[in-house]
Amino acid sequence: MFSFFKRKKSPEAAPPDDKAPLDGGHDAPGAGPDAPAPAAPDAGQAQAEALRQEQAERLEAERVQAEQAQAARAAAERAELERAEAARLEAEKAEAARVEAERLEAERLEAERIETARLEAERLDAERAEAERIEAERLEAERARAAEAEKAQAAPPSKSSWLSRLTSGLSRTGQNISSLFVGVKVDEALFEELETALIMADAGVEATEKLLAALRARVRKEKIADAALVKAALRDLLAEHLAPLEKDFPIDRAAPLVVMIAGVNGAGKTTSIGKLANAFQRQGKSVLLAAGDTFRAAAREQLIAWGTRNNVTVIAQDGGDPAAVAFDAVNAGRARSADVVMVDTAGRLPTQLHLMEELKKIKRVIGKADGQAPHEVLLVVDGNTGQNAISQIRAFDAAIELTGLVVTKLDGTAKGGALAAVAAGSQGVRPVPVYWIGVGEGLEDLQPFVAREFATAVVGE
Repeated sequence: MFSFFKRKKSPEAAPPDDKAPLDGGHDAPGAGPDAPAPAAPDAGQAQAEALRQEQAERLEAERVQAEQAQAARAAAERAELERAEAARLEAEKAEAARVEAERLEAERLEAERIETARLEAERLDAERAEAERIEAERLEAERARAAEAEKAQAAPPSKSSWLSRLTSGLSRTGQNISSLFVGVKVDEALFEELETALIMADAGVEATEKLLAALRARVRKEKIADAALVKAALRDLLAEHLAPLEKDFPIDRAAPLVVMIAGVNGAGKTTSIGKLANAFQRQGKSVLLAAGDTFRAAAREQLIAWGTRNNVTVIAQDGGDPAAVAFDAVNAGRARSADVVMVDTAGRLPTQLHLMEELKKIKRVIGKADGQAPHEVLLVVDGNTGQNAISQIRAFDAAIELTGLVVTKLDGTAKGGALAAVAAGSQGVRPVPVYWIGVGEGLEDLQPFVAREFATAVVGE
């Protein structure tokens, strides 16, 4: 209502119109002098509006940029999470594969171990069964031979018959050597043939060289030209060479005399113990036996059978410790005033180290029962083994310090020269005395070793 008092603007105040008509001055409709003039815009307001518009656009741009940055970060985080998840899944898969591979490998190894153990058990069972079968057959053959020998030898054999069997047992060696002196001249060719024959008889290089050197010297010294005399000279030299092995068994050395007996399976160890028990009894000695061979099948029963045959007490334990059996036997021998106590031990090869250690243990335990025992430590050697006897003597001597040998089975295919190698100390073996030699299965067929008799059987009459 106060508009009435407002002063009207003069026409001169209006800005010039740059867009005036160019057609001769006609005014546009409503543009006459009486038409109202338009209002002039406010410059400050326009500038403020422009600033507001610019700020709004800048804020919008910042908002859009912030949203884009947020979206980029979200996308990056999502991608990182997805990568981490993929890596985790891959790691879990790899770990699962590794665990499965280890499980499968463990199962394979266990299966192999079980199969190996099964095969080893089967092999050991088969070896044990085969060993028991062979041992049973051997025992049966020994029983049969012993029974046959008892029937055939109701009366004790004479010395001459025993010597004939010894000669027969060593006939292969004797014939080979003796035949060299038939119809030949005494020359170097004869000595070369003798060298070959002695080595083939398992005398060994050292003993052969020693014997032939002595024989050559005697032939030159005595100017021997007859082959028969050369043969006799060789027989004498062999007897002299073997003489250090000849030694009487000291049965009266102690009371009781404790004798520990060792040897490989099949050498005739247990049979020799039975024969020695009989021989000692014939000398008026009381004997007690210890069945310390708890390793070999039926060994205890075999020794008990020999004890029954000779009416001799046998100390034994069913599956007992052999050292304990030996200890009990020594104490029993002392308590019963026995003259001789013989301890049988498990047959073993020198390569069976655990059994050799057991052998040493038996000897130590015997020493605990009697501080001076064992008084004799004997090794039973198969006369057919030739040079293998040397390695056996060396190994057992190193383990238990042998005092004597028993050489068996000289009635078979024995060559006999191995004793010459023992006497010469071949291959580092000590010349251990030979107490007895065996030429048969009969009780009387185990006789003391006599060097000249043996030399005669080897070289020939």
